[in-house]
Amino acid sequence: MGRKIEFFIDNDNGNVKIKDYLKHRGVSHRMLCVLKRTENGILKNGVGARSIDILNSGDTLTLNLPSDEGTASAEPADIPLDIIYEDDDILVINKKPDIAMHESHNHRCDALSNAVAFHLMKEGKECVFRSVGRLDKGTSGIVVCALNKFSAAKLSGKIYKEYLAVAGGEFYGDGVIDKPIIRPDPMKTLRDVGVGGERAVTHWKSLKVKDGCTLLRIHLETGRTHQIRVHFKSLGAPLVGDDMYGSTDKRLSHQALHCCFVRFTHPVTEKIMEFTAPMPDDMNKLT
Repeated sequence: MGRKIEFFIDNDNGNVKIKDYLKHRGVSHRMLCVLKRTENGILKNGVGARSIDILNSGDTLTLNLPSDEGTASAEPADIPLDIIYEDDDILVINKKPDIAMHESHNHRCDALSNAVAFHLMKEGKECVFRSVGRLDKGTSGIVVCALNKFSAAKLSGKIYKEYLAVAGGEFYGDGVIDKPIIRPDPMKTLRDVGVGGERAVTHWKSLKVKDGCTLLRIHLETGRTHQIRVHFKSLGAPLVGDDMYGSTDKRLSHQALHCCFVRFTHPVTEKIMEFTAPMPDDMNKLT
C-alpha cells in the first residue's frame, strides 16, 4: 500500500456523502474511481466504506492510496539536487539550466527524472517521477514534483508561477502579449506565432534595462510550449542566449529564463505554499 491520508470531519463538514466531501477537497472523479478499486482504499472510522456513505461530525475518513509498484520510472542516477522543500506528498527542486526534465535519445541517465529517482530510492520512497508542469532544458528554476497519485491529481494545473527573463531589447513599464502559438512542423519542437494556433497570453513587467537588454518579471495566463521564448522572439527581442529562437550570446550557454516563484495549495494539508529560487549566477551577471 502507498500513502495513507486521513481527514477528521469537523462540525462544518458533517452529514455529507464521502464522494461529495472528496470532491469538495479537490479529489477528481478519476482518483475516486482508483480509490474505490483499491482494497481498503476508503475507510470510515477504520472500516471499509462506499463513496455514497454519509460522513458525520467526528468521523475519520482514511484514504489508502495504491502503491506505484510496477509503474514505469526513470533509472536512478546519482546527480546532485538542489532541494528547496520535501514532505510525504511533494518535492520542490531548484533545477539547474543544463539539465533536461526527462530522458531522451540525447539524455540517457542524466535528466532530472533520473536524479529524483535516485533521491527517492535513498529515502525509501517509490521512485516515480511526477513533475507538475515542466521547464525546458536551458531554463532554470522551481520544479514541483508530486510524490503520489493523489497529490499529482490535485496539483495538476493549479500551480501559479512567475519567471525572470532577460530579453534582447528595451522594455519599459508593463504589458501583455496575446498571440496564438503554432507548431509549423510537427516533426520539430520549434514553435512560432501564427493564425490558427492555440491562444497564448504572457504578462510582463520591466525590472531593469541594461546594455540594450531588459530584465523582466513574467507570469503566464496560458501554458504553451516555449511560450515566453516564442512571444519575445515575435517582438524582435528573443531571450538572451536562446539560440533556438535567434539569439546567441557568449555570456550565456542557455536561454535567460528562470522560474523564480511558485504558489499553490498543498494537496493534503491545504496550506498555501510559496517558494522562491534565486537566478543562476550567469543570468545575474547580465543584469
